[in-house]
Amino acid sequence: MAVFDATLFRAQFPAFKDATKYPDAQIEMYWDMASLFIAADECPYRTLSGKHLATALNMLTAHLMFLAGQTAGPSGGSSGGAASGGFTTSATVGEVSVAKLAPPATDGWQWWLAGSTYGQMLWALLDMLSVGGISIGGLPERDAFRKNAGVFW
Repeated sequence: MAVFDATLFRAQFPAFKDATKYPDAQIEMYWDMASLFIAADECPYRTLSGKHLATALNMLTAHLMFLAGQTAGPSGGSSGGAASGGFTTSATVGEVSVAKLAPPATDGWQWWLAGSTYGQMLWALLDMLSVGGISIGGLPERDAFRKNAGVFW
């Protein structure tokens, strides 16, 4: 089971190294929230376990903290910056015009992760790990599925 480690988190994500601005209790609160999205429990058939699981949880924690910092305005209210989403492609000061390009996402999960560099790192990691699968046995032909007559697909 992965457990919160503030020292590891700060080493992996130096943007959050200021313990006064980002106290351990605040980081741990976001880490607990991240563990709702990515289960912190390990099992033998998990794609993420050990250090990889801790790193993925830390990436999601940094993503959540970044998004929380983006949406909090100067008085603590929502500024709407992250809520509008997308990448700013142009801006005009006179008559206030802003053009945005939506991130290349196919669903809400990907769009949400595209909101920060940390989320994009996690998205890439999860995308890479989802390609494989598990194999039972040591022979390569056991990686395939058999039809009723025992022939491999």
